[in-house]
Amino acid sequence: MFIKNCWYAAGMSNEIQSGPLARTIINEPIVLYRKADGHIAALEDRCCHRGLPLAHGQVLDGLMQCGYHGLVFDHTGQCVRIPGQEKIPQNARIKSYPVVEQDALIWVWMGDPAKADPAQILRYPWHSDPEWAYDGKYTSIDANYQLLYDNLLDLTHVGYVHRNTIGGEPEAHSNAEMKTTRSDDGVHVIRWLRNSTPPPLYASAFEFHGKVDRWIEIEFSVGAVRIYSGAKDVGQGAYEGNREGGLGLRTLHAVTPSTEDSTFYFWTVARNFKLKQPEVGEKICQEIEATFNEDKAILESQHQRLKAQAGRPLVDIAADAGAIQARRIIASRIAAEVAKPQTKMTDIANAG
Repeated sequence: MFIKNCWYAAGMSNEIQSGPLARTIINEPIVLYRKADGHIAALEDRCCHRGLPLAHGQVLDGLMQCGYHGLVFDHTGQCVRIPGQEKIPQNARIKSYPVVEQDALIWVWMGDPAKADPAQILRYPWHSDPEWAYDGKYTSIDANYQLLYDNLLDLTHVGYVHRNTIGGEPEAHSNAEMKTTRSDDGVHVIRWLRNSTPPPLYASAFEFHGKVDRWIEIEFSVGAVRIYSGAKDVGQGAYEGNREGGLGLRTLHAVTPSTEDSTFYFWTVARNFKLKQPEVGEKICQEIEATFNEDKAILESQHQRLKAQAGRPLVDIAADAGAIQARRIIASRIAAEVAKPQTKMTDIANAG
């Protein structure tokens, strides 16, 4: 099941240019396109005439034209033109969705439109902060979205799955100092790997003088996980909060359920060093992508095994604290949306 009243990342800004873009989000097919004024529109990806996905059509003067018989729809989903006839049937309309373009991402609201508050959209200023430079991509993962949240919130896997990239020493990750705190709608996990060997990605991108103190701060909210990670030479104040002069990476992980068995994974990585060397950013992006492809292989295999053996119990360990809290938040939000109002005895009496 999915949370509906939530802003989900539907794409990156640079994905939507002159033509339509099809996405399936929480089992609903949608089509995204740019209106004449450059703003994004989101409609259900189904023509009301004969059901063809609108993504087969084209954008004409900021309107969405079906590629089958040429019906034209505006951003509200109303059909405004039918070739060969002047009268437009009253029910010639399709569903539209609230959509906002912000911080180089496209966010869509799949639930009750009356509850779609743009102020609730995650802000990510590091996409425009001149002190940071970023790159990003997206991938699709054939696994349930909650497995991706688990993966991002329990980083003890890093030393094993990502040994050759961001991992470093497996024991350092397993023995890291960890603190997990929960708010009403989020989870914060901080991990410290003090006096550890810098992993290959760090060592190739930054000059250290031996071992380092590493930090990994993870913030979960429904729809995205933000991770601030980095390292500084041992004993240079990183643990006490002074991270100036160290390597810093901020990664955004926008997690968007497509179906029960597939997930869109939009990610960016921003760095605070060598800002005028785009080749450094390209290399980091390539290595991060390789890292996420390692996760993809693990998650897809895990999903298939769990699906084939549904119902078998699993064992929790201490490192699962953040993931467990995130699952509780998701379950609570879903339960609140599907709950039906309880009929009060006073209502029954009044009705009589």
